[in-house]
Amino acid sequence: MIGSILFIAQKYFLCYNVLHMITLKSVTKKYSADSMGLNGIDLHIEPGEFVSIVGQSGTGKTTMVKLLIAEEKATSGVIEIGGWDITRISDSDVPLLRRQIGVIFQDFKLLPKKTVAENVAFALEVAGEKRARIRQVVPRVLDIVGLNHKLDRYPHQLSGGEQQRVAMARSLVHRPKILLADEPTGNLDSINTQEIIDILKKINEFGTTILLVTHNREVVNQLKRRVITLHGGRIISDEDKGKYRL
Repeated sequence: MIGSILFIAQKYFLCYNVLHMITLKSVTKKYSADSMGLNGIDLHIEPGEFVSIVGQSGTGKTTMVKLLIAEEKATSGVIEIGGWDITRISDSDVPLLRRQIGVIFQDFKLLPKKTVAENVAFALEVAGEKRARIRQVVPRVLDIVGLNHKLDRYPHQLSGGEQQRVAMARSLVHRPKILLADEPTGNLDSINTQEIIDILKKINEFGTTILLVTHNREVVNQLKRRVITLHGGRIISDEDKGKYRL
């Protein structure tokens, strides 16, 4: 499957690629006087990197994801994506930001009464894309994740791994420059986990920056890519070819 994905993804991504750096400068997120999500984070991620973000529950991983997609705003500091300071992003600009950043979650977040194709198309419909564009994009992204033959199935007719691949396809509809994968293999067995990681690696090869938030020690260690470890809202380790050391 990966061989065909390689060819399809190459055609889909290489025609548009734009470099987008991610920079966090002294970023702090306080929820209350006694609750700190992130504490003075300084971080720079180059375009095209594949970075694993690890740490125990409550160490700030989810907070970082929410700040990067402007679901929440930092208490202080600056977050730049592609030179765009999103620290005080307006509500009207949030949809534009989220077209630059694809997001994959652990729980898939598929609409149960919509087919595979309809779930993927919905992400384009809410962005106001024309029907002709939607008809063109949906089969392409489903090809990338190897599910074009199941476009008329409903989520309950798919395995967990297939549901996650639908979620991946949906995250790719805007050809994101950054892909945030928040525990994407948390509910999957080892075989489906490897398929998801292989697809992420291929997408990364064509220039998309990948941020993988995970508890999966085996995945992190076999990737042999950059690993950022969070603890208590701070970065305690940042290794170019790191391991899951917790």
